Amino acid sequence: MAKAATQAKGKSAYACSECGWTSARWIGRCGECQAWGTVAEVGAPKAARITAGPVSSPAMPIAKVSAIEAESRPTGIGELDRVLGGGVVPGAVILLAGEPGVGKSTLLLEVAAQSARGGQRTLYVSGEESAAQVRLRAGRTDALVDELFLAAETDLSAVVGQIDAVEPSFLVIDSVQTMAHPEVDGAPGGVTQVREVTGALVRLAKERHIAVVLVGHVTKDGAIAGPRMLEHLVDVVLAFDGDRHSGFRMVRATKNRFGPSDEVGCFDMVDTGIVEVTDPTGLFVSEHAEPVAGTCVTVMMEGRRPLLAEVQALVGPSAAPQPRRTTSGLESSRVAMVLAVLGNRAGLKLTDKEVYVATVGGVKITEPVADLSVAIAVASSVMDKPIYPGLIAIGEVGLAGEVRRVGGLEKRLAEAARLGFTKAIVPADIPNRSKDLKPMDIQKKYGLRTFAAPDLPSALMAAGLA
Repeated sequence: MAKAATQAKGKSAYACSECGWTSARWIGRCGECQAWGTVAEVGAPKAARITAGPVSSPAMPIAKVSAIEAESRPTGIGELDRVLGGGVVPGAVILLAGEPGVGKSTLLLEVAAQSARGGQRTLYVSGEESAAQVRLRAGRTDALVDELFLAAETDLSAVVGQIDAVEPSFLVIDSVQTMAHPEVDGAPGGVTQVREVTGALVRLAKERHIAVVLVGHVTKDGAIAGPRMLEHLVDVVLAFDGDRHSGFRMVRATKNRFGPSDEVGCFDMVDTGIVEVTDPTGLFVSEHAEPVAGTCVTVMMEGRRPLLAEVQALVGPSAAPQPRRTTSGLESSRVAMVLAVLGNRAGLKLTDKEVYVATVGGVKITEPVADLSVAIAVASSVMDKPIYPGLIAIGEVGLAGEVRRVGGLEKRLAEAARLGFTKAIVPADIPNRSKDLKPMDIQKKYGLRTFAAPDLPSALMAAGLA
């Protein structure tokens, strides 16, 4: 019996060298990461006893812990500081992810240059380009600074050697998928390599109080490449995205241990690099000499920042049995729902017409606040009648035809008033239920006249489309 128990304890298992998935028997393909030929036999794990060891520093009351070392330092780029919550904290590890060609390296080279200009010794480690290639881009973007050091390495031990030699206070790794840990099996970019490289850099940052920025790749679905643990290891996760056909870029914080996680920074890609866009509203609204049918402006929220966006619609007859429905910058399912509500609740016949709906400037609107502006723009195009000048529409449209409330209404109205709009169609239930936000107060405070619309037909009437 004792011999059988010993054999049971020593029974082998099979594990994937890429993601660590285990199986009781050998198979050719990993059941977790779907990699071929990575499952190999390993010994059964044994329970280890943990004994007390030396501590790095004695525990003390939390009120006596100095917070000076955790104070953020501005990067010199206001839009990035806005997203980070004031700047970069020493010892923090930031992961910046984005699609290929979106401008991650250009942005971080500018950040490194600004950090060096501020007196911080900065080390930029490139694993994707040679030092000469990065130097060419730095010359084009005016990033040649004495305190900015450049190295091209793909071995983590060599990177640590560069850190020992330069002793930087700010470190950029471009990218973490190109780095290889010398004591870990697997190709660079694999799950195990990415996990171990990131873990080593996190420990290095905490021990030496170095602010570290890691560039990360994304998959075809837009998710950060590598194990999900990667996002848990770092302190801040930033998503850098934008339309390939437009120079406008946005940095969004999806995780931030030192500040808000719903802020957005705006940038513009130009020939000389990347520049901040402190007031991006004008990029998404077109200027017309005279009122044009089929247009309506709404106010979306990107994080805590209100941005005006114009929705344009074009409706025309169709001879096809299934008329075309095309959208750009909007969710096609929500646009289809709004068209159905217009047909059933507002009496607009759209079954034999082609409908094209798009936003201006390539902006993407994902929140339902654009429902009302889409409905008004489509109705305006069908009637070939412009809406009242200086009018914005804010509200979600329900299947019963009602206009629902949206969050942050006062911020949206304040932004519209700042840019010269004089009229606004809002949901009827917000002014009635809010003690602080009433039509008379809005008009007195912002000079903006509001029309409270309980349903879609009343909203169309308020827009001058009755």
